Amino acid sequence: MAPVIHLVRHAQGYHNLCLENQWLKDPNLTDLGESQCVDLCNKFPYHDKITHLIASPLRRTLYTCKLSFVPAVKAGKKIIALQDTQEVSLFPCDVGSDLAQLEKEFGDDVDFHLVTDDWNNKSPKSDYYPDPRKLEARTRRARLWLRDLLKDAGEDAHVVLVTHGGILHFITEDWTGIQLGRGKPYSNILSSWIAVFFPIHS
Repeated sequence: MAPVIHLVRHAQGYHNLCLENQWLKDPNLTDLGESQCVDLCNKFPYHDKITHLIASPLRRTLYTCKLSFVPAVKAGKKIIALQDTQEVSLFPCDVGSDLAQLEKEFGDDVDFHLVTDDWNNKSPKSDYYPDPRKLEARTRRARLWLRDLLKDAGEDAHVVLVTHGGILHFITEDWTGIQLGRGKPYSNILSSWIAVFFPIHS
Protein backbone atom coordinates (compact mmCIF):
# COMPACT_ATOMS: atom_id res chain seq x y z
CA MET A 1 0.00 0.00 0.00
CA ALA A 2 1.01 3.60 -0.58
CA PRO A 3 -0.53 6.82 0.73
CA VAL A 4 -3.32 8.27 -1.40
CA ILE A 5 -4.25 11.93 -1.91
CA HIS A 6 -7.81 12.45 -3.11
CA LEU A 7 -8.02 15.75 -5.03
CA VAL A 8 -11.54 17.18 -4.97
CA ARG A 9 -12.79 20.26 -6.77
CA HIS A 10 -15.45 22.12 -4.76
CA ALA A 11 -19.15 21.64 -5.47
CA GLN A 12 -21.23 24.25 -7.31
CA GLY A 13 -21.06 27.73 -5.81
CA TYR A 14 -23.20 30.75 -6.62
CA HIS A 15 -20.35 32.20 -8.68
CA ASN A 16 -20.71 29.23 -11.04
CA LEU A 17 -24.25 30.21 -12.06
CA CYS A 18 -23.30 33.10 -14.33
CA LEU A 19 -20.38 35.38 -15.17
CA GLU A 20 -21.92 38.27 -13.23
CA ASN A 21 -21.77 36.19 -10.05
CA GLN A 22 -18.00 36.11 -10.21
CA TRP A 23 -18.25 39.53 -8.55
CA LEU A 24 -19.72 37.92 -5.41
CA LYS A 25 -17.23 37.90 -2.53
CA ASP A 26 -16.31 34.41 -1.36
CA PRO A 27 -19.70 32.86 -2.25
CA ASN A 28 -21.27 29.84 -0.61
CA LEU A 29 -22.54 26.64 -2.20
CA THR A 30 -25.85 26.53 -4.05
CA ASP A 31 -28.56 24.02 -3.16
CA LEU A 32 -27.30 21.88 -6.04
CA GLY A 33 -23.76 22.21 -4.68
CA GLU A 34 -24.91 20.91 -1.30
CA SER A 35 -26.67 17.98 -2.96
CA GLN A 36 -23.46 17.23 -4.90
CA CYS A 37 -21.69 16.99 -1.55
CA VAL A 38 -24.29 14.56 -0.24
CA ASP A 39 -23.90 12.48 -3.40
CA LEU A 40 -20.11 12.40 -3.02
CA CYS A 41 -20.46 11.47 0.64
CA ASN A 42 -22.72 8.55 -0.28
CA LYS A 43 -20.40 7.28 -3.01
CA PHE A 44 -16.97 7.83 -1.47
CA PRO A 45 -15.68 4.39 -0.45
CA TYR A 46 -12.84 5.33 1.91
CA HIS A 47 -14.43 7.33 4.73
CA ASP A 48 -13.05 4.97 7.36
CA LYS A 49 -9.53 5.31 5.95
CA ILE A 50 -9.29 9.12 5.89
CA THR A 51 -6.38 10.35 7.97
CA HIS A 52 -6.45 14.05 7.04
CA LEU A 53 -8.97 16.53 5.65
CA ILE A 54 -7.45 19.60 3.96
CA ALA A 55 -9.18 22.45 2.16
CA SER A 56 -8.59 25.85 0.66
CA PRO A 57 -9.81 28.48 3.15
CA LEU A 58 -12.52 29.79 0.81
CA ARG A 59 -16.02 29.13 2.07
CA ARG A 60 -17.14 26.90 -0.81
CA THR A 61 -14.19 24.54 -0.37
CA LEU A 62 -14.55 24.38 3.41
CA TYR A 63 -18.26 23.58 3.11
CA THR A 64 -17.62 21.04 0.35
CA CYS A 65 -15.14 19.28 2.62
CA LYS A 66 -17.40 19.44 5.65
CA LEU A 67 -20.50 18.15 3.83
CA SER A 68 -18.79 15.55 1.63
CA PHE A 69 -16.79 13.83 4.34
CA VAL A 70 -19.27 13.85 7.21
CA PRO A 71 -18.14 10.53 8.76
CA ALA A 72 -14.57 11.79 9.15
CA VAL A 73 -15.74 15.12 10.56
CA LYS A 74 -18.03 13.36 13.03
CA ALA A 75 -15.15 11.10 14.00
CA GLY A 76 -13.20 14.17 15.09
CA LYS A 77 -11.08 14.91 12.03
CA LYS A 78 -10.59 18.67 11.77
CA ILE A 79 -10.38 20.27 8.35
CA ILE A 80 -6.94 21.85 7.94
CA ALA A 81 -7.21 25.12 6.00
CA LEU A 82 -4.23 25.46 3.64
CA GLN A 83 -4.00 28.95 2.16
CA ASP A 84 -1.54 28.01 -0.60
CA THR A 85 -4.34 26.04 -2.26
CA GLN A 86 -6.70 29.01 -2.65
CA GLU A 87 -8.00 29.84 -6.12
CA VAL A 88 -6.00 31.77 -8.68
CA SER A 89 -7.88 34.78 -10.04
CA LEU A 90 -8.50 38.29 -8.71
CA PHE A 91 -12.27 38.11 -9.11
CA PRO A 92 -14.09 38.75 -5.80
CA CYS A 93 -15.42 35.18 -5.88
CA ASP A 94 -11.82 33.97 -5.59
CA VAL A 95 -10.81 36.32 -2.77
CA GLY A 96 -11.42 34.77 0.63
CA SER A 97 -13.11 36.16 3.70
CA ASP A 98 -11.18 37.58 6.64
CA LEU A 99 -9.76 35.02 9.04
CA ALA A 100 -11.81 36.21 12.01
CA GLN A 101 -15.03 35.82 10.03
CA LEU A 102 -14.10 32.29 8.96
CA GLU A 103 -13.18 31.26 12.50
CA LYS A 104 -16.57 32.47 13.71
CA GLU A 105 -18.45 30.75 10.88
CA PHE A 106 -16.75 27.34 11.03
CA GLY A 107 -15.80 27.09 14.69
CA ASP A 108 -14.07 23.92 15.82
CA ASP A 109 -14.67 22.07 12.54
CA VAL A 110 -11.71 23.82 10.89
CA ASP A 111 -8.11 24.21 12.00
CA PHE A 112 -6.94 27.66 10.83
CA HIS A 113 -3.50 27.65 12.45
CA LEU A 114 -1.76 27.71 9.04
CA VAL A 115 -3.83 30.67 7.79
CA THR A 116 -2.32 34.14 8.18
CA ASP A 117 -4.31 37.31 8.77
CA ASP A 118 -3.38 38.58 5.30
CA TRP A 119 -4.04 35.32 3.45
CA ASN A 120 -6.72 36.97 1.28
CA ASN A 121 -4.48 39.83 0.16
CA LYS A 122 -3.99 39.42 -3.59
CA SER A 123 -2.27 42.72 -4.28
CA PRO A 124 0.71 42.65 -6.70
CA LYS A 125 3.24 42.43 -3.85
CA SER A 126 1.54 39.49 -2.12
CA ASP A 127 2.37 35.80 -2.57
CA TYR A 128 -1.13 35.25 -3.94
CA TYR A 129 -1.13 37.66 -6.85
CA PRO A 130 -1.66 35.56 -10.01
CA ASP A 131 1.83 35.98 -11.37
CA PRO A 132 3.21 32.78 -12.95
CA ARG A 133 6.28 32.65 -10.71
CA LYS A 134 4.20 33.21 -7.58
CA LEU A 135 1.70 30.56 -8.65
CA GLU A 136 4.51 28.12 -9.27
CA ALA A 137 6.11 28.94 -5.91
CA ARG A 138 2.99 28.54 -3.81
CA THR A 139 1.88 25.32 -5.47
CA ARG A 140 5.37 23.93 -4.91
CA ARG A 141 5.00 24.88 -1.23
CA ALA A 142 1.65 23.07 -1.15
CA ARG A 143 3.12 19.93 -2.73
CA LEU A 144 6.06 19.94 -0.29
CA TRP A 145 3.68 20.42 2.64
CA LEU A 146 1.61 17.45 1.46
CA ARG A 147 4.76 15.39 0.99
CA ASP A 148 5.88 16.11 4.55
CA LEU A 149 2.42 15.31 5.85
CA LEU A 150 2.49 11.91 4.15
CA LYS A 151 5.85 11.03 5.68
CA ASP A 152 4.19 10.61 9.07
CA ALA A 153 0.74 9.53 7.89
CA GLY A 154 1.51 5.86 7.24
CA GLU A 155 1.50 3.73 4.11
CA ASP A 156 -2.28 3.26 4.14
CA ALA A 157 -3.11 6.95 4.65
CA HIS A 158 -5.92 8.58 2.70
CA VAL A 159 -5.61 12.38 2.55
CA VAL A 160 -8.40 14.50 1.09
CA LEU A 161 -7.63 17.91 -0.43
CA VAL A 162 -10.63 20.02 -1.46
CA THR A 163 -9.63 22.94 -3.64
CA HIS A 164 -10.38 24.74 -6.93
CA GLY A 165 -10.28 23.92 -10.62
CA GLY A 166 -7.78 26.63 -11.55
CA ILE A 167 -5.17 25.97 -8.88
CA LEU A 168 -5.46 22.20 -9.36
CA HIS A 169 -3.83 22.59 -12.78
CA PHE A 170 -0.81 24.15 -11.07
CA ILE A 171 -0.71 21.66 -8.21
CA THR A 172 -0.82 18.67 -10.55
CA GLU A 173 0.98 20.37 -13.48
CA ASP A 174 -1.70 18.86 -15.72
CA TRP A 175 -3.16 21.35 -18.21
CA THR A 176 -5.71 19.00 -19.77
CA GLY A 177 -9.05 20.75 -20.31
CA ILE A 178 -7.93 24.15 -19.06
CA GLN A 179 -10.11 27.05 -20.24
CA LEU A 180 -7.86 30.02 -20.82
CA GLY A 181 -10.80 32.39 -21.24
CA ARG A 182 -11.96 31.76 -17.68
CA GLY A 183 -10.73 33.54 -14.58
CA LYS A 184 -9.63 36.79 -16.17
CA PRO A 185 -7.66 38.96 -15.49
CA TYR A 186 -5.08 36.23 -14.90
CA SER A 187 -5.91 34.27 -18.06
CA ASN A 188 -3.57 36.27 -20.31
CA ILE A 189 -0.70 35.73 -17.87
CA LEU A 190 -1.59 32.06 -17.61
CA SER A 191 -1.79 31.51 -21.36
CA SER A 192 1.61 33.15 -21.84
CA TRP A 193 3.11 31.01 -19.09
CA ILE A 194 1.71 27.78 -20.54
CA ALA A 195 2.96 28.73 -23.99
CA VAL A 196 6.52 28.79 -22.68
CA PHE A 197 6.30 25.16 -21.57
CA PHE A 198 3.79 23.86 -24.09
CA PRO A 199 4.42 25.75 -27.36
CA ILE A 200 1.51 25.70 -29.80
CA HIS A 201 2.57 25.18 -33.38
CA SER A 202 0.25 26.23 -36.19
